[in-house]
Parts: sequence; C-alpha cells; structure tokens
Amino acid sequence: MTNNTILEVRNLRTHFRTPLGIIQSVNDVSFSLNRGETLALVGESGCGKSVTSLSIMGLVPNPGFIAGGEIIFDGNNLLNFSEKEMRAVRGNRISMIFQEPMTSLNPVFKVGDQINEVFYEHDGLSKKEATAKAIDLLKMVSIPSPEKRLHDYPHQLSGGMRQRVMIAIALASSNPGVLIADEPTTALDVTIQAQILHLINELKEKVNLAVLLITHDMGVVAQVADRVAVMYAGRKVEEADVLDLFENPAHPYTIGLLNSIPSNTKYANATRIEAINGTVPMPLELGPGCPFERRCDSALKQCIDSFPVCSHVGTGHQVHCHLHSSQALSEEGK
Repeated sequence: MTNNTILEVRNLRTHFRTPLGIIQSVNDVSFSLNRGETLALVGESGCGKSVTSLSIMGLVPNPGFIAGGEIIFDGNNLLNFSEKEMRAVRGNRISMIFQEPMTSLNPVFKVGDQINEVFYEHDGLSKKEATAKAIDLLKMVSIPSPEKRLHDYPHQLSGGMRQRVMIAIALASSNPGVLIADEPTTALDVTIQAQILHLINELKEKVNLAVLLITHDMGVVAQVADRVAVMYAGRKVEEADVLDLFENPAHPYTIGLLNSIPSNTKYANATRIEAINGTVPMPLELGPGCPFERRCDSALKQCIDSFPVCSHVGTGHQVHCHLHSSQALSEEGK
C-alpha cells in the first residue's frame, strides 16, 4: 500500500446463505485504488462487481455476509468498524452512485432536502448553510436553475438530471475520498451518458477523487478508466492499465469480452459479433478450479483442479490463468 493508495481490498470473500448452500459471490478478490485515479471493475451481470462495491460500503444485504479479507481505507480496516463508525464514513469519505437514481432517490422528498440531509448528518450545518452549499453543488454538476430544482421532486427531473443529483449527493462531503459509481449511465441515452462520464472525470480531477467505476460496458471503460480489473463468476481474473488491457489482453475471458465489441472483432469483414461459447456456470456448481474453464478453448488439465495464482505479464499487468504460469506450461509439455 503506497502513500497515494486510499483504498485497498485484500482477499475479499462475500458469501450468501441459501437453502441449497453457500454462494460465493465474491471469492478472494484483491485490488487497490489510488487518489485521483479511476479503476474500472468490469464483467458481465452476476460476476460480483456490485456485491464488491456493497461490501466496501458495508451494505451487503441479508442473507449475505463478508466471510473474510480486509478492506483498508486510509489505513483502517473497515471490516473492524461498528455500524456507527461506518455511518461516519459512508456518504462522507466514501460515497456511491447507484445505477438507477429513480429507485435511489426518495420520491416523497424534495431534491434539496435529500442533499441537505448529508450536511445535517456529517457537518452539522444549519438549514440556511446547507441550502447554500446544496445550490453550489447543483451548479457544480451543471444543473440549470439550481435554486428552483431544490424544490423539485425526483419525478419532475429527467433521468440525466436525477443522475446529476445523485452525483451531487455523493460529493456533498467536505472531504470526499472515494466515489463508487455503479453502472452510472445504464438507463441514459448516449448523449447524456457522455455528459455524465465527462462530469465524473472533471470532478475527479478537481478534488483529486478516487473513482471505482462498476460497469459491463467496455466502451465506457475505454473513455474514462486509468486501470481495469476484470471479474468473472466472483473472481478477479485480470488487472492492467487500460491501454495495456485493450492492446494485450491475457486472460481468455478478457479476450472474449474485447472480441465481442463490434469494432474489435478479429475478422475484418465480420457480419456477426463474436460471442463467447457456453454460459456462466451456476454459483453452486463452481469447483476449485478456474470458473471460466468450461467455456475456454485453451483450458489445461490444471484449470479443473485449482484456481491459478497471480502471474505478472507486464508492468502492473496481472492475470490469473494457467496459460501464463511457467509451471503449468512445462507440465503440459511433458
């Protein structure tokens, strides 16, 4: 953990109890996040991205629980914090933008009241002081006529405006550290998506914010991320700088993800998007090996029996794949 690192997730395991057994939604995931950096956590639906973010926030719903690992924020392990201590961090030093603002904003309270609540909870401001700061925040996120919008209810705003309000609430802290953005542009049209992404990037640079971006959209990743961590079936399988990942993907799943982007297909005159064969295994069917083994055209014998250790394939480029393990390659060649 360097002096510039604000968040470090170490060997996080988040499980869910079900009548059929324990589901390992997040299994031994590690990554770090630096100040002023955007780390994109990518993968298809159900891979554990959102559960990872909820674990950091201390908001894993029942019957979920954190089975092990550490979440180090500013030198402290958040997993040792009481609920009262987490409330002081949540929404103050670590904030989150959820993917659907209409379900995250309270429909019966005005926008201004929902922003002011953060100032009341964390800063102890008076109503007049909180309202003045709320207006400044709405200006910062480029909402026109902020004095008027304070008195609007969420249903009176467009999807893009509601998402801007969510960003304003997330940045209401006087000392923001980490912003977690969970699919922040999912329900928005392309023009508004670009505006929201530009806004998040602009605010990141302005206050030296660390951003953890949860997404399945590789186009969004290419636009705004500095580094990328790829998840599959609860595991982190690859991590690299964004340019390195796009130019030199190492894990077969990452290669499949990138080949599914029309402009990236390896066939120059392709008429169909290249798909990854097979389907994601059911959580209770996962064994001790690589969860991608059944869909991988390059699977080795070792892939069934053990999850591969971390291999370094370049500066800051990590991959969990037996294809990149010298031991596995030598054994396969015997």
